[in-house]
Amino acid sequence: MRARLLTAAAAALALLLSGCGGDGGPDDGTIRLRFQSLAWQKESVDANKELVAEWNAANPGVQVEYVQGSWDSVHDQLLTSFEGGEAPDIIHDASDDLADFAYGGYLADLTGLLPDRLRADIPEQSWRTTAFGDGIYGVPFLQEPRVLIANRRILDASGVRVPTADRPWSWEEFRRVARRMTDHMGEGKYAVAWPLKEPVSATLNLGLSAGGRLFHRGGDGKVTIRFTGSDAVVPGTVRGQVDDGSASRSTLGMGGSDTLPGLFGGKYAMVPLGFSYRQQIVQQAPEGFEWTVLPAPAGSEGPEQGVSPQTLSIAEDSRHKREAARFIDFMLRPANMVRLALGDWMLPTGTEALKDPALHTPEAGWATGAALARELRPAPAQSVRGYPEWKDKVATPAYQEYYSGAIGAAELRRRLVEDGNRVLARYQR
Repeated sequence: MRARLLTAAAAALALLLSGCGGDGGPDDGTIRLRFQSLAWQKESVDANKELVAEWNAANPGVQVEYVQGSWDSVHDQLLTSFEGGEAPDIIHDASDDLADFAYGGYLADLTGLLPDRLRADIPEQSWRTTAFGDGIYGVPFLQEPRVLIANRRILDASGVRVPTADRPWSWEEFRRVARRMTDHMGEGKYAVAWPLKEPVSATLNLGLSAGGRLFHRGGDGKVTIRFTGSDAVVPGTVRGQVDDGSASRSTLGMGGSDTLPGLFGGKYAMVPLGFSYRQQIVQQAPEGFEWTVLPAPAGSEGPEQGVSPQTLSIAEDSRHKREAARFIDFMLRPANMVRLALGDWMLPTGTEALKDPALHTPEAGWATGAALARELRPAPAQSVRGYPEWKDKVATPAYQEYYSGAIGAAELRRRLVEDGNRVLARYQR
């Protein structure tokens, strides 16, 4: 009897151990990695899946499983998977979502894992978006400036100066141009539609051009919020355009896609949007619609903008970090980075990929975007712990109420600074 029990126990142990081999796959010696992608546009999903298939064909000993994630729920989903010990090995996210995960010990420090080629190809200003403390916790690979998508016929007919990447409108000129275009367009139409359902990143990132920083790190490493005159330029522009009738009040609660029918129909002449929205315009614009891509307005710092690049990270709990880093290096070879950029209608961070002629054609505004790449900087809140909570609980409602006219500039400043610093303080004890 005792011998039969020992045999049964040994069999059960062997079964348990076999279930742990190969990261849950067959125990055949193959390393199996899970790659959670947030690609959602068909071209982007196809590009990612094609690259995974190419890797798997060339690397039979290290197989990658494509897992579909969603931008809408990624932060909470990742937090749950980290705490449950079920995080994917390779994680697609955005750099402004990484701080809490990096400081919380959920992401691997990539400093000693990435090849020199990849480190040298991506500019230091991009690496700063994924640097927390002394480590690097993600590889920034795609980024997009905010631009103005304009109805070409209205723009030309209004007689205003057309801005270029070398000579953008100033924020003051943008106000004047918007009033002139609105007068030209007539009753019930607007020069600008600001889609500010999610107002925080647009406000802060465009604010860099005016010298706005909002978040300030002291000598002790702690971050505090200060709202200066430079931080007020972009909010003041939006509020001023809504108040003088050159921007539509009804679009303030919209997402970017919601404004496109009005742009196509001539109700709005210009919409500030992320660069990747051009794909939707190509797909959805009615026949004969003429459009162009203009640079966003510039302030005292020139056309600088903040960006939070898309990133690839490795989970700290991954048992195969070096193999995961090899896969990331493959995904981000220059030719592959171009494929990902074209699939997502965004710009690559890699200097070699950015040289590709396909990204410099005037068609669909690619050349305008590529010219702005050198002006992209880390978003102001990039390394701030507690930023997601500050954004959701403090900044989003404060900006929304200010833009709609429910509160004034003094109350906006009070909420951002006083309420905001109370949130950040909890993360910096």
